[in-house]
Amino acid sequence: MQAKTASPGYRALVLAMLLLVYTFNFLDRQILGILAQPIKLDLGLSDTQLGALGGIAFALLYSTLGIPLALLADRTSRSWVITASLTVWSGFTALCGLATGFWQFFLFRLGVGVGEAGGVAPSYAIIADYFPPQSRARALAIYSLGIPVGLAGGALLGGYIAQNINWRVAFIAVGLAGVVIAPIFRLVVREPKRETAADGVSAPARVPLSAVFPILAAKPSFWLMSFAAGFSSMCGYGLAFWIPSVLIRHFGFDLITTSQYVGSLLLIGGTLGVFGGGWLADRMGPRDRGNYAKLPAVAWLITVPLFGAALWSTSPMLAWFFFLIPNGLNILWLGPVTTAVQNLVPPHMRATASASFLFINNLIGLGAGSWVMGAMSDAMTARYGDNALRYATMLALGFYLIAALLMLLAVKPLRRDWVEV
Repeated sequence: MQAKTASPGYRALVLAMLLLVYTFNFLDRQILGILAQPIKLDLGLSDTQLGALGGIAFALLYSTLGIPLALLADRTSRSWVITASLTVWSGFTALCGLATGFWQFFLFRLGVGVGEAGGVAPSYAIIADYFPPQSRARALAIYSLGIPVGLAGGALLGGYIAQNINWRVAFIAVGLAGVVIAPIFRLVVREPKRETAADGVSAPARVPLSAVFPILAAKPSFWLMSFAAGFSSMCGYGLAFWIPSVLIRHFGFDLITTSQYVGSLLLIGGTLGVFGGGWLADRMGPRDRGNYAKLPAVAWLITVPLFGAALWSTSPMLAWFFFLIPNGLNILWLGPVTTAVQNLVPPHMRATASASFLFINNLIGLGAGSWVMGAMSDAMTARYGDNALRYATMLALGFYLIAALLMLLAVKPLRRDWVEV
């Protein structure tokens, strides 16, 4: 299948299937966050242990296997790698519903991470092959809608199933649904021929990491954007995991109310933020490549006071409005930054370049975010009781400020490092 000759309708279908898979990627992550309180009570876990399940248990192999699986995708078939990954992570998600203790749950979450490691970077590369540069940021932003849609779906489905049946059935149902979708994805999404990718650039069949990483390592913008995204994700993933528990402890919500409250915020705010980031990047990026870094920095600076006001509020309705805007701004970076990373290397190295970026981003963000907030909560519980978790999340907002500073420092280097294709 030659990507550059694919019809607009088929390109849209490919993007829709990738979006569906990415939605399950985040649905499987968020379901643990919405079910944290019933799991904590059932298995007798601490906030630190819950944070570890949401963070390092998932991120350890998710981050480290991302690069070798991306290399495999660049050398073989990206669509096959995504199909196998979806099957593996969905299977382990279902197994989480059978866990009887912390370490068994930890091992199953490791398995979820193994599967999800092979999903994102190959998807970025397929999108870059099918969509031309002038519409690539919007296509990547549409793909990234899987984050808010998946997070919202995880909150709503997980909360509803757990409230009406139990938390174990929620994991099993969501996991089995992903297993069913995997073969359908493979039948629909055809692998584009590398030598006739959308950019018209010939690509060798094998791309060793030794050929890709030196190109990235020599570019300051890669390091600055990767660590900026990592610190942002550290707070973003941590908040996504812990906000449901904050609402239950602070406002006394039941599970259904919490899932509806969180789901509406993620779906409305997150969708507008992700798509808005891609639209702005496609409009502003061609004028100045530095705008791909500048846009996220400004968004994170606005995010901090709004999240702080929401967490400090004593009114659920007022808190909802304060939460809404930063739920979009905190992930506005996805379209601009993923597009920028794609353009730091030649086309045939994109999956590996994306995986290198995701390794840093996820090891910091996913690995540490929820665990750090949970550990801070446990440390402050003796003094602040049920408010300890809320104070821990407020302190963690400082990571957004670090992210904004690093991204502003990336503006000038990005202009020099950009590869025009």
